[in-house]
Amino acid sequence: MSPPTPRIHLRPTMLSDLDFVVSVEQDAANVPFITPWERTQHEGALRFPDSRHFIVEMGPEAKRGGYVIFQGCRNPHRSVELKRIVLLPKGQGQGLGRAAMRLLKKMAFTQLHAHRFWLDVKALNQRALRLYASEGFVEEGRLRESVKLSGQGADGYDSLIVMSMLDREYQARVALGQEAG
Repeated sequence: MSPPTPRIHLRPTMLSDLDFVVSVEQDAANVPFITPWERTQHEGALRFPDSRHFIVEMGPEAKRGGYVIFQGCRNPHRSVELKRIVLLPKGQGQGLGRAAMRLLKKMAFTQLHAHRFWLDVKALNQRALRLYASEGFVEEGRLRESVKLSGQGADGYDSLIVMSMLDREYQARVALGQEAG
């Protein structure tokens, strides 16, 4: 039996949250799967009108569980990117990632009016790849050996896999009861 889906919500990231954001990003369990940003890059994302930076809060006590960044929120082609989703490692395997993805898809398509919602993910992040595929994202292609591996003992390069979902695919999932809509 799978664990119950956690109740989560998103709130805009504040400058006072950035120490938390940087610490989650620099956690040894997360470093292999992302390209960490400097604090100033996060500050820029908070101020840039084309981006949305959110803290993922979970449970009735609204504990911080991670953060997400959207880019392309004002894109004239309505192509919105999930630039980053980073969750606390202790939340893995408890449905936090799936709950977050469902909330993010709903926001992208219903609030940001995306035609295309897309992301890229390192090929070595098999857990995330399985989640995205199970949530309806379609692989579009690979950017072969496009990112240098980081972290202790890392040597070499990894490929980025580009995945997306179109608004009509999301609406079909809503009609089938696979999304909250």
